Amino acid sequence: MRLTELLAARDDDATTVAIHTDTREVSRAALRDGAHALAAVLRSAGVRTGQAVAVMPGDGADAVAALFGVWLADAVYVPLNPRLTDAEVDRVLAAVRPALVVTDPTRAWRFPGRPVVVAVPEVVRSAYRWLPPDALADPRAPAHDADTALIQFTSGTTGRPKPVLLRHSGISALLEPVLDRLVGRARTRPAEPMPNLIPTSMSLWAGIYNVLFAFRVGAPVILMEHFDTARFTAYVRRFGIRSVVLPPAAMVMLADDPAVADLAPLRYVRSITAPLSPFQARRFRDRFGITVLNCYGQTEIGGEIVGWNAADARAYGEEKLGAVGRPHDGVALRVADADGTELPCGASGELWVRTPALAAGYADGTALAERLGPDGWFRTGDIGRVDAEGFLWIDGRVSDMINRGGLKVFPAEVAEVLRLAPGVADAAVVGMPDPRLGEVPYAFIVPTPGHTADVADLDAWCRTHLAPFKAPARYVTVDALPRNEAGKVLTGELAALGRRQA
Repeated sequence: MRLTELLAARDDDATTVAIHTDTREVSRAALRDGAHALAAVLRSAGVRTGQAVAVMPGDGADAVAALFGVWLADAVYVPLNPRLTDAEVDRVLAAVRPALVVTDPTRAWRFPGRPVVVAVPEVVRSAYRWLPPDALADPRAPAHDADTALIQFTSGTTGRPKPVLLRHSGISALLEPVLDRLVGRARTRPAEPMPNLIPTSMSLWAGIYNVLFAFRVGAPVILMEHFDTARFTAYVRRFGIRSVVLPPAAMVMLADDPAVADLAPLRYVRSITAPLSPFQARRFRDRFGITVLNCYGQTEIGGEIVGWNAADARAYGEEKLGAVGRPHDGVALRVADADGTELPCGASGELWVRTPALAAGYADGTALAERLGPDGWFRTGDIGRVDAEGFLWIDGRVSDMINRGGLKVFPAEVAEVLRLAPGVADAAVVGMPDPRLGEVPYAFIVPTPGHTADVADLDAWCRTHLAPFKAPARYVTVDALPRNEAGKVLTGELAALGRRQA
């Protein structure tokens, strides 16, 4: 299935709101008309099938119209985050070599010398205008396979982000088992489906994926390009939101905000974009009485492939707090040692997965072949274990694991212990070079307001709850942990800070 089918015409399109934002509402008919209008502009500008079109939109509604417009032109969508620096934008454009750029009038200056389609914002529910570029699309831009839907960059927490090629067929195949697990196989569209509140930018795969999921179940979307606790709470109450997706950082913000007394009628939160600390999951649940559903995925495997549903949460929620859930239909998991030999149930090793949504490769020409094993098994680079009930537990990244004189230290485990220490608001752990042991863990501590991190107390806490070799060699106090827009800790920046502290 091509993803443009999610915007197929329905009898009630003219009166059905597809998108709510802070400033406007857009009907399905207006959204579809706007997408077709952009597709016509792209074709007239010379964009060919499979060529990339980079999009830096004005707001989330324009991003959705542009997303479907690019696909209707049989082109490949490339989201550009407006928060990127000019140097980062240049690196993205060099990697994907788009035929054309789509943006709004306030950002067109960021693309000198490139053909640019300008979106003219009209804050009414039935208008989209796209101004044709002054120059034709770049004929030298490479063309990808016709099934390629978009190029999404990895998070880049440890190295430079990589451009992943995601397919229409793979994304469609992944939506179905997630839908089965969360909604059920009946899939009867209610007369007034609950809107899908999306608190992440449409420049992120999490934002795009959740828009597609909402359209698949026939629900409108509420787009929050920038998360704000007051606006989020107001949306929950106004639209009667009972379930929502949230990045861990947003859950922390809500739990920390004394002005947020409750989140009624919210009942379920699905954690997305970054690993969720069990400590933060429990803290959010205890504060608001809301069930937190964890999940697992990667850009290269198309998104979420493992997750919780409400039934599992009722049966195992307390017992298995910290697990990321069970695999969706059509997804297989195996845990292997460094040689690729499968390990028994409960043993920790590298996670391999088999999924229908595996990416086509990277847009920079590199392939996924080095991470593919026999029969389509894909090496995730994550260390995990699968228990007797089929729940997956993630211990960390292979690349993050610290080899301290031959002993393995998982940074996430140490950080979780530190988050439970008195006076600690947040923590992260990275490996640093050591001339004698090879690597040692450094801990970066964010104290709670009014507290000062005491090294002796923290070290005693770690040695009480961890094996001695897992205790950090150094504790560094920071005001906040550096994170990307998805909420993931930028370990490279912490390592650079650690080198300065050494």
